[in-house]
Amino acid sequence: MAAISLNKKSFLTTTKEYILMTLGMALYSFGWICCILPANAAGGGATGLSLLIYHLTGGVISIGTMVLIINAILLVIAGFIVGWKFGIKTIYCVVIMSVIMHFLQEWFTIGDPNGWVAEIITKRDSLTLPNGTIVDLFNLKNRLLSAILGGICSGVGVAMCFQQGGSTGGSDIVVMIVNKFYSISYGKFIRYTDSLIISAALFIPDVGIDGVIYGFVMVAVFSYTVDMILSGNQQSSQIFIICKDYRAMADAINNEAYRGATVIDSVGWYTKNESKIVMVVCRKRDLSMVLKVVKKVDPEAFITIGSVMGVYGKGFDALNKI
Repeated sequence: MAAISLNKKSFLTTTKEYILMTLGMALYSFGWICCILPANAAGGGATGLSLLIYHLTGGVISIGTMVLIINAILLVIAGFIVGWKFGIKTIYCVVIMSVIMHFLQEWFTIGDPNGWVAEIITKRDSLTLPNGTIVDLFNLKNRLLSAILGGICSGVGVAMCFQQGGSTGGSDIVVMIVNKFYSISYGKFIRYTDSLIISAALFIPDVGIDGVIYGFVMVAVFSYTVDMILSGNQQSSQIFIICKDYRAMADAINNEAYRGATVIDSVGWYTKNESKIVMVVCRKRDLSMVLKVVKKVDPEAFITIGSVMGVYGKGFDALNKI
């Protein structure tokens, strides 16, 4: 009976995680297709690159399809270089995000309700649903507000995905590949790549300088939104775990959360008994995933979590100068 109850609880937890990830990806897709695209703004990451290709090809390939192609290529390359430990959640998020973007872009059409977006959106005054509703929401006179709304929606969606242990792929995968050969911080890499992709939009007439400016505004809002949801501005978390079986805990963190763990000797001064502390340092977006693994291994574990101002080493910031 206990085993059935445990399996049922695990099933419900997993179901809730995938539902929240699906909602997060739907919100992320809505931000890009229904806010950022109508504002004719640039963007960063794999989705921003897909948006550039969409403009370059004149809308022949949908953004959702391009996102899936780019992530699939990155996953295969990363698989051969750093291994195949991506997790089913990352693959699920990439696929569901691409599918939702595909259908959203088909639904929000211009001119021909049965076709893809065939005209440059900036040539029209508004984005109209096939049934003629919700026209003023995307009026291009409010391009700045639309870009800000897109940053908020996509930021909330990504944060929801991170909290359930998922990932949108793209830059996350590239960081894994780069860190195999050169140590660079996640935040610094994202800033560089996003700036490069957004700046490249300068050479696309359909976007122009105003679209680039809106793109930087969107990325700033997106980053701030994700930071606010995922424990404020802290970049990394340090977790101390005291549990019954430190070996099982450390193995689970390595094999299920794919994070490093360090075992430290300790003494409980009240009982004078020797024990072990499992220490984990992880990015804030990985904190929820690590805590779920800890709870699974030992629900009665004693845990402390602290903000870390600076983390240096492989996978984090490089200590180039002292």
